[in-house]
Amino acid sequence: MRRGAPQDQELVGPGPPGRGSRGAPPPLGPVVPVLVFPPDLVFRADQRSGPRQLLTLYNPTGTALRFRVLCTAPAKYTVFDAEGYVKPQSCIDIVIRHVAPIPSHYDVQDRFRIELSEEGAEGRVVGRKDITSILRAPAYPLELQGQPDPAPRPGPPAGTPPPTARHFQEHPRQQLATSSFLLFLLTGIVSVAFLLLPLPDELGSQLPQVLHVSLGQKLVAAYVLGLLTMVFLRT
Repeated sequence: MRRGAPQDQELVGPGPPGRGSRGAPPPLGPVVPVLVFPPDLVFRADQRSGPRQLLTLYNPTGTALRFRVLCTAPAKYTVFDAEGYVKPQSCIDIVIRHVAPIPSHYDVQDRFRIELSEEGAEGRVVGRKDITSILRAPAYPLELQGQPDPAPRPGPPAGTPPPTARHFQEHPRQQLATSSFLLFLLTGIVSVAFLLLPLPDELGSQLPQVLHVSLGQKLVAAYVLGLLTMVFLRT
């Protein structure tokens, strides 16, 4: 397969494709649909790797077909694999590169023609399709590309502390909340233990007398346990 600039044997002027002194006659016999994607080529002048597009050509038939890529402006493009063969029921990728991305070529439409013919030296043309090509100007001027954005970005509100200071302010609060939770939990466990201990005059208890609590102590433990329950429910 040959690489290089696309040929201009079919499309050589600004007129409609297929007309003119060098226009090709329409295909005779069965016509094969030319399936290509994308249907139009849009090049961007600000592409980092250079303005290029990938054109995929499909062969829906059961036989191999020969293809050619023609163009109205061959000096502006380089087509890799400008002609070759497509296997049956398969596809091939054609890389097209715009080699003249200058301002005078912005928004100028060119035309490519994909021509399919039967396999062989003098195979008849069985299908052709024309697609348009256009070069778009950069989104930003070239002299501004690669420079930092001059527009200032909004900063945090005046009363908002820096992230580092905020981190150091929130960290002690988290430690305080953790220690308070542990204190409340320990107090609740002690209160429940007081409620489970027997009274001094309770008979049948196997615990020593020192672990017997009075009724007043149980009332205080029940009151503290109620307060802790309210605190946990509110949080």
